[in-house]
Amino acid sequence: MAFGGACDTFAAPMITVGCTGFAVPATRYFKEYLFVEVAETHIAVPGPGTLRRWKREAPKGFEFAMLAPREIGQEGFRAGKVIETALETLHKVGDVLAATTAVFVAPTDFPSNRANRAAVKDFLTMVRPQFKRIVFEPGPAWDPDDADGIAEETDSLASRDPLTQGLSKRDVAYYRMPGPAGHKSRYEDPAIEELASLANTRPDQTAHYVFTNVDMFADGKRLRKAIKTGSA
Repeated sequence: MAFGGACDTFAAPMITVGCTGFAVPATRYFKEYLFVEVAETHIAVPGPGTLRRWKREAPKGFEFAMLAPREIGQEGFRAGKVIETALETLHKVGDVLAATTAVFVAPTDFPSNRANRAAVKDFLTMVRPQFKRIVFEPGPAWDPDDADGIAEETDSLASRDPLTQGLSKRDVAYYRMPGPAGHKSRYEDPAIEELASLANTRPDQTAHYVFTNVDMFADGKRLRKAIKTGSA
């Protein structure tokens, strides 16, 4: 299995490990990872100078993903001027970074009812042609397999936490690890070993593993090492 680390060869299938946002200065981050979710685009867009610097300093083969503006989820993924403006902003960032992935996060209180499922399906269908890869992160009330089903119908991906929700059955997957007890918690060794064990059960699956917790920089490095060595 190929591995998406700073010194690894690309092949398919492969596992890519990264973080949401630069947990350390970008120059240091680029020495350790080949993937990042740009978290700033979820709340406030970085300045064009910052974006150009990131793109210039990133190593060859580095992949940028973008967290979509939170207004999209707040609007319930229903078309309108707010979402149109948010997508325009996202495209401007994507053009500078040559970003390949857009991640659309639902609010935590976004319920899985018929109207919302239909709205998400319509939204994903609408934005799918605009990005190479799109990811939908459902709210905690959603069944991850239901979200996977909508994503598969719309040629997109639905993220999930593999430790609490298991692996996706699809050949391509996107996993986000929010911390065992929320953003400010860290993953202890048994959890990292469990994550590596899960990843190693699907050597045929191309997957992104993205840490979003406060110790994401260190936790991601530990997971990458555990997967490589098969220590889990």
